[in-house]
Amino acid sequence: MSDIAALLRRLQKGGIPISNAIKEAMINVDVEDFTDYETEAFYADRPVPFMETKQGAIKTISAPHMVATLLHHMELTAGEEIVILGAKGGYLAALVATMVGEHGMVRVLDPSTDAIHHVRSRLTHWPTVEARELEAVDIAPVAFPGEFHRVLVTGQLSAIPEWMNERLVEGGFILAPLGTKTSQQLIKVERQGESFLPTELGPVAFGPVDVSQGEPGPMNANELADLIELAIQTCEDLEMIEEEERHAMEDLIVNLRDLPDDLPPPGEGALPIDQHPMIQLMWQAAPSFFRLWPMLQTMIQPHLAQPGAEEWDDDEPTGDSDFQA
Repeated sequence: MSDIAALLRRLQKGGIPISNAIKEAMINVDVEDFTDYETEAFYADRPVPFMETKQGAIKTISAPHMVATLLHHMELTAGEEIVILGAKGGYLAALVATMVGEHGMVRVLDPSTDAIHHVRSRLTHWPTVEARELEAVDIAPVAFPGEFHRVLVTGQLSAIPEWMNERLVEGGFILAPLGTKTSQQLIKVERQGESFLPTELGPVAFGPVDVSQGEPGPMNANELADLIELAIQTCEDLEMIEEEERHAMEDLIVNLRDLPDDLPPPGEGALPIDQHPMIQLMWQAAPSFFRLWPMLQTMIQPHLAQPGAEEWDDDEPTGDSDFQA
């Protein structure tokens, strides 16, 4: 096993808040117990996979800096009962169980049968952790009655499910990455009376809670617009975009968002892919930011191209690179 203590020292030097309780838990719980994949990347502060679906979606255990950050914001104390939405291989559940102790309880919820089976198989000797499959993220779990004091959501949601808000106690909070698949904020939502008060804790990037939503497939116009917005921000951060290019990409975003909401993504429906309005808008706009086109292709292609779809013409921007963040 690699030296987790050395990794934690590096994270602390990098400004990640790590209490003694978090440090002790992360030293005593081995990530190798929760995945059969190689874990070398974990000790380089990167996510590691724990499961892949037949459709090609990957579920990961978060990078150590994010694990420590989530645990810090959960404000855990001994004896608490914690709900975790999103399996994360069972690793986070084991860390939380370690921190709340033998008189605490950790309840893991996930809409994936395979993810729940994985968690149960890895936590057979953890009596204070219980894992249950959800029918769907927006449907309340009948297996877990009662109120929620602390809820940790470990995957992207567009909004907190209503059933979760309804069962949150006074003074309780939900920690969740909220937003689109390409742009999220880590938000702590605390209940005070009938009000739910959000606190933004910074931008994050999580895959969806529901693994089926992470399976490869074409994106719609709004998702593509979100990704191009992210590309603009990235280019600005790297000081590599010119004003004319930025204006052209912003115009493309507006045109994409003006497309009908019920327009099928490229490759779906009756339209040939080269006649799809999204693709035509990309072709028309591409010459205005031709210099940046290779980077954009790298970000978005797997969502535009799919098996069986005809390729773009050779004299047009190629569609066989990916627009994936």
